[in-house]
Amino acid sequence: MDLQYFLCWRVAPLLLLMPCGLQCMSVHVLNEEPVHAIPGSTLILRARIEYGPLEEVSMVTWEREPETGITPEKETLATCPGKNVKCAGTRPGVHVNVEQQETTLQISEYRREDGGVFAVTVTDHTGAKTTAYCIVREYEEVHHVSVSINISHSVLVCGEAWGTEPHFSWLHERVAITKTVGKVSKDGTTLFVTMAPICGHFTCMVSNKRGHSSATYTAVPCETEGGGKTVAVVCLVLLLLLVGGVLAFLLWRRHRHNNRGERLHEHLDDNF
Repeated sequence: MDLQYFLCWRVAPLLLLMPCGLQCMSVHVLNEEPVHAIPGSTLILRARIEYGPLEEVSMVTWEREPETGITPEKETLATCPGKNVKCAGTRPGVHVNVEQQETTLQISEYRREDGGVFAVTVTDHTGAKTTAYCIVREYEEVHHVSVSINISHSVLVCGEAWGTEPHFSWLHERVAITKTVGKVSKDGTTLFVTMAPICGHFTCMVSNKRGHSSATYTAVPCETEGGGKTVAVVCLVLLLLLVGGVLAFLLWRRHRHNNRGERLHEHLDDNF
């Protein structure tokens, strides 16, 4: 019993330190989830296969099923042997590549209905299976851009419905926002207006790989620099006209007074 006890304590740590055997095979999808695909483009999914020295990949299977639904129907896209091969899928445009520790699924001319939950299953030589999943969705266009304002805080907020990876940018009177106008938040959705008063046209532009859309908030018109100069010139002209009119009136009045004095002096001379 002492010998058995001794061997047990000696062998158990060795078993823990041994590399994994028949049950350590795993598969991991390398794409970041969720994967977004543009209709008409090529969808590529990659998965890494990890297994021990005593294991061998005998089969790789790619499947797809809808992301939602009560009883989603699973579709087998391709089933390939575990060796380094390239095999065609169950329908045109689907191809699978199996390498030593990686498998790739390629779908040409991606369609809207191709989205869903993708599963890659790796089967070893004993029949044991391990599966990894990946969600694929359509890359949506930008939709329904809107701009709202919080007057009390001088803040403009840009919203977008459901576009994929939206990028926000702001314009004031069709020019990029400067420090004199305001400051844009890190995510681009909010504009903190610093100019006072708030005036002119504020446009939020939202774009992604499939296009762009915009919305504009219109405040009271801004007094442009050229308009201020025009007003100043007009005021100056009016002032000069007024001064000129006053001077002309005074000269006329003085001339009239002199003429009246001369006529009076001539009248007195005639009397004498």
